[in-house]
This record gives sequence, C-alpha cells and structure tokens, in this order.
Amino acid sequence: MFDIIRIPAFKDNYIWLLRKGAVAVVVDPGDARPVLDVLEREGLTLASILVTHHHNDHQGGVASLLSHYPAAVFGPATESITALTQPLHGGETIRLTSLGVDFQVIAVPGHTLGHLAYYGSGCLYCGDTLFGAGCGRLFEGTAEQMHDSLTRLAVLPAETAVYCAHEYTEANLRFALAVEPGNRHLRRRVDEVAVTRAKGLATVPFTIALERATNPFLRCSEAEVIVSAQSRAPQARNALEVFTALRQWKNEF
Repeated sequence: MFDIIRIPAFKDNYIWLLRKGAVAVVVDPGDARPVLDVLEREGLTLASILVTHHHNDHQGGVASLLSHYPAAVFGPATESITALTQPLHGGETIRLTSLGVDFQVIAVPGHTLGHLAYYGSGCLYCGDTLFGAGCGRLFEGTAEQMHDSLTRLAVLPAETAVYCAHEYTEANLRFALAVEPGNRHLRRRVDEVAVTRAKGLATVPFTIALERATNPFLRCSEAEVIVSAQSRAPQARNALEVFTALRQWKNEF
C-alpha cells in the first residue's frame, strides 16, 4: 500500500501525492510549488503525474515539476495536456511500478469531454466529476454524459475512498438539503461536516457509500429527489431528466 498526502492549493483545490518509500506519484498538480515543497521536505523523487483533465488548476504545475524530475505524465489523449507521455482514453489498466499498484482508467466525460478518473487500491481520484454531495459543472459535455459518468462511479465498491480535487462539500450539502430535506443520512452529514470545517479540517476523502446515501446527483430515482426536481422542471420523469433538472438548479443555487 502507499501513503496519501493532501496538498492544498489555490482557494479550494486539493493535489494528491501518493508515496511509497522515497518515490511519489502526484495527481492533478495545478500548482508546482506546494508539491515541490513536500517532495523536498520528505526527500521524495517524483516518478509519475496523473492528470484528470486539461483545466489549468489541475495541470498548471506540470511543466515546472518536469524541470525538476523526469516524471511520466498520464492523462486524457483527447485533451491538451502538458508534456503528455502516456495518453489514455479510459478502459486501460496502468501499472505504477513505483507504487506497485495497478489503476483502472475510467472515462468520465461531462465536466470536460476527455475527463478521466483513476481507480486502484480502493481509492478513486476523480478530479472534477464527483464531489462531496455534488458533481462538476458541464463545461464541455452533456447532462447525459455526466449522468452516465456518475453512474459508472456509483457502482464502485461502497468502501471506495473518493479523492476529488476541490473542497466543495459544505456548499454542496446546502443544495442537497434543499433537494432532499427528509433524508436523515444527509442531515447527519450536514452536522458532521459543519463540525469538521469549523475545525479547519478537510471533508475529503469520503466514501462511495456516503455519496449513494446523500448526494442528490446519485439519487435521481429517489421519490423526494424526483418531486423536488419536478418543482423546477415538471416534465422530468426518468433519472436523466431529473439529473438534468438538478444540475440546472444547482447552477442557479
């Protein structure tokens, strides 16, 4: 197994550093400086970089990191990724020999068209697709693509630890509670997250099980969620139509 270090960046980004012995892999390094600080402090060598999508806050630090370490760069083949050496489409299994771990590469279009997620050793690195109690905005893809992508992630094992790239949970829970106020699991999570954030602590990672129980975007077939969606879009009947209504509502929330 490997250790995981959370590296805060910008206003609310998280960069994930995976380490085993003296070797590290970094996920979505939007900023090089905080990553370099950890590598230097811990005496680590950077072997690989995993990029989920092309937005600058996820890959803006790649060039600077490569000026210090000759790392392999994994990322979406169909997007413009700095110094990409391992282009991926989804469906592959990649071997990170430095960690001794295989990762499944999952295509999750929606936020961007080529967005990828990486799943291995019970951990999911999903960039801006699935957030705590929420999901990414549809900058390039369609509601149908994002709904399909979230469905693909929701069937991962319940105990999967989800490492998304932003600290959005508290804000997302306010929306989730507006959608499904009768959900007791959701109410409990709202209280727990309020305590966590008051202490200045992170709400990430969280589990797939928790998302299934509290994330409205994964609960589009639940009666209360359907009724709430129909209050905004009366024509919403199936799960995709409910999801589409929720995503538009969240944009305006």
